[in-house]
Amino acid sequence: MKITKTRFKDLLMFDSKNFYDSRGYFREVLIEKLVKKRFKFTVVSKSKRNVVRGLHMQKKFQQGKYISVLKGKILDVVVDCRKKSKTFGKHFKTIISQKNSKSIYVPPGFIHGFLGLENENIVIYSCTEYRDKKSEIGVMWNDKDLKINWKIKNPILSAKDRNNQKFKDVKF
Repeated sequence: MKITKTRFKDLLMFDSKNFYDSRGYFREVLIEKLVKKRFKFTVVSKSKRNVVRGLHMQKKFQQGKYISVLKGKILDVVVDCRKKSKTFGKHFKTIISQKNSKSIYVPPGFIHGFLGLENENIVIYSCTEYRDKKSEIGVMWNDKDLKINWKIKNPILSAKDRNNQKFKDVKF
C-alpha cells in the first residue's frame, strides 16, 4: 500500500491494489499501523448516482475518517475547518473507486462529503470517534465561498442536507 501526502496537514491518500482471479478480487482496505490511528467503528453507505452526502462533521467529538469504495465511484470532498491551519477554508477533492483502489484518511477538523458517480456506490468509513448526534453539523454542498466544482447542478440530497449552513455561519 502506497501512502501519498497532500498539501493539507495529516490528510493522506492510500493506493492499494485489487488482486483479481477467476473468483473475483481481493484488496487490503485498511492497515491501522500505516495510518497510525485507532478506529472505533465502521459504517457503510449505499448511494445512487447524483446523490451528494455532506458536507458533514462533528464539532465536539471530531472524527478522523478512513474512506474507501467497495463498489462504484465517488467524488470525495473535504474542507479544512481547523482555524489555525494554513489551509483553513480550502478544499481537496479526489475520485475514489472500486477500480482505482484508493482510500483517503481525513483527519479530525475537516468537513466531508461525496457525490455518487455510478448507479450504485457502496462506501465504507472507519471512524476514530463514535457518532454524537448532538455534535453533528452540516455545511451546504454548494456554498459559494468554498468554490467546490462538484460538476452537478441538481444533486439528490437528504432533507437534512438541504438545510445545512453556510460555511461562514459555522463557529468552528
